[in-house]
Amino acid sequence: MTPVAKAFAEDGLLANIIAGFKPRQAQLDMAEKVAKVIAKQQSLIVEAGTGTGKTFAYLIPALQSGKKVIVSTGTKNLQEQLFHKDLPIVKKALKSSQKLALLKGRSNYLCRFHLEENFSSSPQKRQQAGAVLDAATLSDLAAVRRWASSTQTGDIGELTTVAENSLIFAQVTSTTDNCLGRNCPDYEKCYLTKARDRAIEADLIVVNHHLFFADMALKDTGFGELIPQADVVIFDEAHQLGDIASEYFGQAFSTRQMLELASDALQQYRVELTDVKQLGLAAEKLQKAAGDFRLLFPYDAERGNWYHKMEQTQFSKAFGQLHTDLKFLFDVLKMCVSRSAVIDNCFERAGELLAKYQVMKDTDGLGMSLWYETTRRHVVLHQTPLSIADKFSGYINKTESAWIFTSATLAVNDSFSHFADELGLSSAEQLLLASPFDYCNQSKLLVPRYLPEANDFNRASALVNIALPLIAASKGSCFLLFTSYRVLNQVAELLAEQISNPLLVQGKMAKTVLLDNFVEQQDAVLLATASFWEGVDVRGDNLTCVIIDKLPFRAPDEPLLQAKSEDLKRRGGEPFAQIQLPEAVIALKQGVGRLIRDVSDKGVLAICDSRIVNRDYGHVFLASLPPMSRTRDINVAVKFLQTINQKKLTSNDTIIESDKIV
Repeated sequence: MTPVAKAFAEDGLLANIIAGFKPRQAQLDMAEKVAKVIAKQQSLIVEAGTGTGKTFAYLIPALQSGKKVIVSTGTKNLQEQLFHKDLPIVKKALKSSQKLALLKGRSNYLCRFHLEENFSSSPQKRQQAGAVLDAATLSDLAAVRRWASSTQTGDIGELTTVAENSLIFAQVTSTTDNCLGRNCPDYEKCYLTKARDRAIEADLIVVNHHLFFADMALKDTGFGELIPQADVVIFDEAHQLGDIASEYFGQAFSTRQMLELASDALQQYRVELTDVKQLGLAAEKLQKAAGDFRLLFPYDAERGNWYHKMEQTQFSKAFGQLHTDLKFLFDVLKMCVSRSAVIDNCFERAGELLAKYQVMKDTDGLGMSLWYETTRRHVVLHQTPLSIADKFSGYINKTESAWIFTSATLAVNDSFSHFADELGLSSAEQLLLASPFDYCNQSKLLVPRYLPEANDFNRASALVNIALPLIAASKGSCFLLFTSYRVLNQVAELLAEQISNPLLVQGKMAKTVLLDNFVEQQDAVLLATASFWEGVDVRGDNLTCVIIDKLPFRAPDEPLLQAKSEDLKRRGGEPFAQIQLPEAVIALKQGVGRLIRDVSDKGVLAICDSRIVNRDYGHVFLASLPPMSRTRDINVAVKFLQTINQKKLTSNDTIIESDKIV
């Protein structure tokens, strides 16, 4: 018996410490395959259906290998899950003494220098802080200062008394731009440096995809020596990699970067370089230019083609003004070089921004998409490569490491070609493992009849008419998942008038609060968009009905999708079949995966989009979904829910792991 088989045996290492552990053939098959790939330093793509137990299936052979391992996850929450819950169990089972480390991005660690620089005890700096912070943020600052005096790790995740979106965090953490590196007076005490030192010494490091690719793109050079030393790289939730990698292999130029640069320069003028009046003037001019540039765009967030915007006089003129004022600040900073470490850092940042400006000015470049996105406060210009396959595969081929890519949703119609082609993984081993759940008996798929078209004006009313009997039959315990906030809000308004169940609407409160309330109020109905299609694990009778408003195709006018589609057409490809359809299938699989999370779960999945049954491509969606029993009769689904409701267990049988992605 192999070491892996011994770990997963009925009387094996895991069974000795996990009460009720039962061997699963799919889990063992995955673990054995991962062990072989690690030994041979190969690559592996594996889809492990919900319930397979893929986390242990890669952690056990990874630790047994004795090699240096990096595990990259989709979110920081899943990082915490792996590091604090799963890995301790595996270590205990294997009686391992291997060192583990959790490493997050720099924005997750308190920066001693910026805390002191911005909010020191000097009256002058206290006055500056009070001038720019409102009462709520000043209260958050007080909480940060109290915590800073006792924290050992500097991980701001410890600060549960301060909201995640508090404005104070931007002022007490560092960015790649404003970090002084070894020139920082607090370098030896830096929490980020200490975390990286622990990671370098560790046998297994848990990171997230954004951090991994930030390093890979050499945007965060302090972390750059870590990844090449790994013998094994494992990507959990690998279906997210294409979009994330594209983001980091491209470049971005934002008004946020300019405003932060101007703010740092202005602070230096007011505190250290009061004799250089031009510095204050240049910083203020750049602040105004960045603000004016944002005002040209609509208030609400949007995305669009930057090339088309540059054809409009008002945008090209304002963009030119950004360059003029950025160059002015650069020239003034140049005269102040060596007067302080912060000024030197500002000078370098200004030079880098001027170089990025030229990138965004070149609208004739090949193989790239130039697009923009806005938030309520900022504009970000992006240059994104249309394909990352060559770059990513080239990076893998340069290493002598094993690479494992796993998720519950990688295959489309039992094929990995979409995922493999996107990342250049044509030579990787492949393994497709079905979920052990009995979907045919545990669930029912409803595609209601007589649905209006996806863009029909009366669609919200039709969705409510479908939802009402399902909500009544399940007595709440229902998710309604949408592809747009517009339809979500329309349905929310209509439902509020017709049901007495607690209505939880995304955007009204934080995600974790929504989920906690959903579990506590067993008759609740939750309405949400993209972030709830994955990353949410509600088990038991708290969730017995999931209603999806329509197939999750990306908007065809999305700038990056447009650019990729046009490029594929020029090469003789078919954008819908090769890009849009596979992406929509994987997104739908994630949404469907919210329903059945355990062997005892039962429920109804309603997909309110007739295209899944009356369009030629509908069979691709159906073939990619779990083998649920199907119906088009809403009465059949209602009876199924009523049967479940009659057999509901007590709420104590419900388990929730609100941000674990499986």
